[in-house]
Formats: sequence, structure tokens, C-alpha cells
Amino acid sequence: MADKTSKLYAIVHAKCPHCRRGNVFTGSMYGWNIQHTKEICGHCAQRIEIEPGYFYAAMYVSYAMNVIEMLFASFITYLICGPLEDNTFWNYLIVIFAGCFLLSPFNYRYSRIILLHVLSPNIKYKPYYDK
Repeated sequence: MADKTSKLYAIVHAKCPHCRRGNVFTGSMYGWNIQHTKEICGHCAQRIEIEPGYFYAAMYVSYAMNVIEMLFASFITYLICGPLEDNTFWNYLIVIFAGCFLLSPFNYRYSRIILLHVLSPNIKYKPYYDK
């Protein structure tokens, strides 16, 4: 009998919240294969998009992630360039927008994963898939 798959492992590796075995996405996060959300889990046949428009709520999670990332980028820029003034404005702007652009695939993937694993009361983990 296999050990119970942890929730943290399933979140980090983007696994199905129902069985914690099947992949939620096709393709890689960064690379030439564009990531898409699967319609159903290949391991347990759980519908990933529970209802039409379900992942619109992931936009709010992505927004919160983006705000935290922008604050972190601003703080790092403050430590390197000093306070926001006329001569450092473009440094702040470039760093913040570059961070948003580079982290957008990460935000796409993990906003959906957080929505599925943490904020979705309809999908429960079934440990019998670990057998």
C-alpha cells in the first residue's frame, strides 16, 4: 500500500485535488509547450473545471499573488536604487512590469491550483486512490 500523498506535494506539483495523482495541466509552465488546464483528470476522471466559468475566480487569486509580487519587487528595487524619486521612477516601473510579465505563467498555474485545493469546498481528497 502506498503512502498517503500530501496536500503540499499535490499543490507544488500541480496534481488533481481529488486523487492527488493526475496532472491538472498539459505542457510545461515555461517553455515551448503552452500550458492548458485539462478538462478531466486522467487518473480519477474528476472534472477539473467543476462548472462553466469556474476559473474566473482564479483571477482574484492571481490578482492577490500579483500584488504581493509587485510589493516584493518594489521593496527589492528600493533596497538597490533608493526611494522612489524622479530619477528612479523608470527603474521601479521596469522592474515591476518585468516581474509581472515573467511571473504570469506561474500566476496562471498556481492561482488555479490554489483555487482547486484550498478554496474549493466541492472537491474532497479520496485516499483510496493511493492504493
